[in-house]
Amino acid sequence: MLKKLGLTILDFLLFSNLFIAVCAVAQALVTYHLLNAQPSNYVLAFVFCSTLLVYNLSMLLSKPKEPQKSPFKRVRWIFSHHRLTISITLIAILCIIPLGLLYLSFEAKLLMAFIGIISIAYNLPFLSINNKKIGLRNIPGIKLFLISFVWAISCVLLPIVELESTHQIVVPLSETVLLIAKRFLFICAITVPFDIRDLFQDKLYELKTIPVMLGEKKAWIFCQALLVAYLVLLILFTQTINIDVIGIGLTILLTGWLIFKSNIKRNEYYYFFYLDGTMLLQYLILVLCAWLGGVAL
Repeated sequence: MLKKLGLTILDFLLFSNLFIAVCAVAQALVTYHLLNAQPSNYVLAFVFCSTLLVYNLSMLLSKPKEPQKSPFKRVRWIFSHHRLTISITLIAILCIIPLGLLYLSFEAKLLMAFIGIISIAYNLPFLSINNKKIGLRNIPGIKLFLISFVWAISCVLLPIVELESTHQIVVPLSETVLLIAKRFLFICAITVPFDIRDLFQDKLYELKTIPVMLGEKKAWIFCQALLVAYLVLLILFTQTINIDVIGIGLTILLTGWLIFKSNIKRNEYYYFFYLDGTMLLQYLILVLCAWLGGVAL
């Protein structure tokens, strides 16, 4: 009974996209932590609601003809709870409007409007290639980098823009670019395994993802190469090995291990909880390392 209840709750958190929205908030908190700045509750709330909205819209817009026959439990759950998914999406929209209009700076509004357009264009078939309507996700090789770009801008650049606009905190351009680059590599690395898992389905839908273009084995190597590049940037541009560097280094190693252990036969919980959960874990490890460092002092 307890196991069934726990699984029901987990399904709700994962498949309603509430968990991935929490992970987005955690990634924004990582940015604030690394900048040693006070988090903005309005920015965090906006990141949460916008992530929830984008992911739910993405699923609703890509509804298969017979969702209950889908091999993926997530798809079956979403469309068997169709009204709940729409309700959560509408609540997210109602929250985003006042948050965006009243509490974000003009610069942040422009940035989020740009990201919003990209997110909608990701699924919306507005392009024509060979007399076929497609969205941005269908452009060969772009899906992975588009997702990582949106995440890096939302969780890194948005907090920085808001800090500079409302608190007059100046973050050097070099530091901003480096933070975005590292977050981009991290999101890329944990996104590729999802595309590897969806390899056969993506071929069926003619989605030219990195695994479809490179093949499964080369895609796994590509994942680890991205994490190595992240680690190199982390060490190369760090003047002193502090507690934050150690914490992020641990996250990179753990993420690499989880990616190494993932495969097509793994169930959906492994991907949506463990791999996506590395975004939340990264912040928790940073907080734990900071606490341990404070205790040691």
